[in-house]
Amino acid sequence: MLSFHYTGYSTIEDIAKRTVENGNANEKHVCVTSLKLLADFWTLRIIVALSSGKKRFCELQRAIDNINPVTLSKRLQKLEKAKLIHRQALDDGISVMYELTKKGAFALPVIDALNAFA
Repeated sequence: MLSFHYTGYSTIEDIAKRTVENGNANEKHVCVTSLKLLADFWTLRIIVALSSGKKRFCELQRAIDNINPVTLSKRLQKLEKAKLIHRQALDDGISVMYELTKKGAFALPVIDALNAFA
């Protein structure tokens, strides 16, 4: 079982470096990678916005307080690469729909726990 204790390190990168130095990278690497992915304000908001169902790019932009389109695009690419969202091009050749994958839906209880912790 994985347990975390406050180590005095200020960033996830510091924790990851220390984990590798201690030789415990196998077990904790996945957790650190996940934290790095979710440790972004906009990424969390995108996942929450998609929790209610499929959305087009412009719908996401409106749902997330008019996030800058470049920022939204970069975060969507990162989430798609991590297989947390699915991107589907529509028949019109212009529009794209985004939705959470099963893996992405597994992030929702984690986000709820973070909200409860805060």
